[in-house]
Amino acid sequence: MPIRTRVAALAALTAAALAVGAAATAQAGAAPGGTAQKNASAQKNASAQKKAAAPRFLAASELPPHPTGWTAGPVTDGFPEQLAYCLGEGVPAYDYRHRLFHTELDTSAVQVTVVTGSAAKGKALADRLNKEIRTCAARLERLYPEIEAEGRFFGTLPVEEGATVHGLHTETSYGVTDVNLLSVGRDGRTVTVVGWGQMGDFDDAPLAAFKKTAKKAVTKLY
Repeated sequence: MPIRTRVAALAALTAAALAVGAAATAQAGAAPGGTAQKNASAQKNASAQKKAAAPRFLAASELPPHPTGWTAGPVTDGFPEQLAYCLGEGVPAYDYRHRLFHTELDTSAVQVTVVTGSAAKGKALADRLNKEIRTCAARLERLYPEIEAEGRFFGTLPVEEGATVHGLHTETSYGVTDVNLLSVGRDGRTVTVVGWGQMGDFDDAPLAAFKKTAKKAVTKLY
């Protein structure tokens, strides 16, 4: 509406505005809490729901047993570089969170979790991660001629929408050997990956205990 400069028009608009304001104030006073309180309450509820919906992470005690015990780091934003050797360039852009674990020796572990936009997107991400892990050994040998790598598939776990378990063994031309176990699990739109690794070969890997950890990682999400 164009601004009117005539005194009479201004007086009429002012009176109308005051009347509307008084009515609005009366209505707000009649409604318990008022609009501001309702908005604040809605924001508080949304924040609480978001916090409650955040997936939980493994505790140190839920990893495969180790003689020196495990120490868990804080939950941190971002994709962990500890999984980059297999997944670094094959991971779609999402808001990842992760937690690192370590022992007093050479054994370490990591969990990364992401909440996608839907169950369909979660399934697509889990499929993508499984594919990247299955092809990891071949890619490592192609990129690093001094490395011999072997990947193994250790089956699926009956938990929520499912989890898969993989193994990877690498040996360098100068004699260093490492073994890694990895799992990919999904609960609806949420996907979690657990990685465990130490020096050695497949005979040194605690496969049965790792499967329990992988299953726990999915059941604990929510």
